[in-house]
Amino acid sequence: MAKQALAYFEDLRERNVLEIKKAKEEGKKVVGTYCAFTPKELIIAAGAIPVSLCGTRQEPIPEAEEILPRNLCPLIKSSFGFAITDTCPYFHFADLLIAETTCDGKIKMYELLREYKPMHVLNLPPTPLGERALDYWYHEIVKTKEFLEREFDVTITTAKLREAIRQVNKERRALLEFNRLNCHDPAPLSGLDLLKVLWAKGFTPDLSAGTAAIYQVIEAVKEQMAEGVYAAPPGTPRLLLTGCPVGLGSEKVINLVEEGGGLVVCLESCSGIKPLEPLIDEEDEPLRAIAAKYLQTPCPCLTPNKGRLELLARLIQEYRIDGVIDLTWQACHTYNIESYNIRKLVQGRAGLPFLQIETDYSTGDVQQLKVRIDAFLEMIK
Repeated sequence: MAKQALAYFEDLRERNVLEIKKAKEEGKKVVGTYCAFTPKELIIAAGAIPVSLCGTRQEPIPEAEEILPRNLCPLIKSSFGFAITDTCPYFHFADLLIAETTCDGKIKMYELLREYKPMHVLNLPPTPLGERALDYWYHEIVKTKEFLEREFDVTITTAKLREAIRQVNKERRALLEFNRLNCHDPAPLSGLDLLKVLWAKGFTPDLSAGTAAIYQVIEAVKEQMAEGVYAAPPGTPRLLLTGCPVGLGSEKVINLVEEGGGLVVCLESCSGIKPLEPLIDEEDEPLRAIAAKYLQTPCPCLTPNKGRLELLARLIQEYRIDGVIDLTWQACHTYNIESYNIRKLVQGRAGLPFLQIETDYSTGDVQQLKVRIDAFLEMIK
């Protein structure tokens, strides 16, 4: 039953292309996004469909490297490669793009993307702390609202914002409940199961239908658990994967862990749990509430980033973690430097094994990674 429910998400990205095409033909607008800092509540309130354009596949990278440096983050190269080759249907259907200043590589890449689509860039403050930071970010949210209103000739009312907040909060609650199924030991879901459902949220034109599908999976998994069926037997090493975002096409570390006899029971990154908490305050003034929620995203691009340490410490306890893997994509300096503090938290405070992996989207180092991951799992066992 759970496999049937999860099958809904298997090729959802491909199936939803047809829904996006149909919506475009009916006059609906589409907005491409690249980061968890972009509030999709604003896009929904503008009557448009938000879609994720964050590249997670190797295929378009060679074309991107004809323009971008080879020693650049694969996520940036993949995202850019999909755009310039017109091989991503979601980029093709996007009327405009909303991006953010999370890293220098992305910022410069966005300058090039402006040649392909109209773009608005959210300028993040350097720190998440203090009222001045929140005030600054609030005004960036207001400017984004005004950009959408101007481009789509619409008015984003308070009522529309409140309804969009309610819808997205409902999706977040469903995804949090789905993730928390793996707090149980043994865990009912593999890391790949988690990724399929979490990744699908970026390509769902009908938010209500997508949320309903998540709750169907939750009920199916609970039935499976009641029958004593789990993703792995008791005693399987329970891993938390933190670091850079992972998507379908860049899940090689998850695969290697689970092929080696471990289980990724929690994904902390911005393609996992990180953007789901906290919920937006549905009683507060909408734009202020949106700003407050998104500024709490514990990303290394903000300093200090104590929120990530606090989140990891809590997840280690809640998910009964046996070891932590910190994944850094090549040339992602912010995550790479922050790995030092993550190691101190995991090995020092939590007293758990820790492994940092720096890699890219290619398969060239799979055997080397397999040796390291197998040795790491053997240490836990």
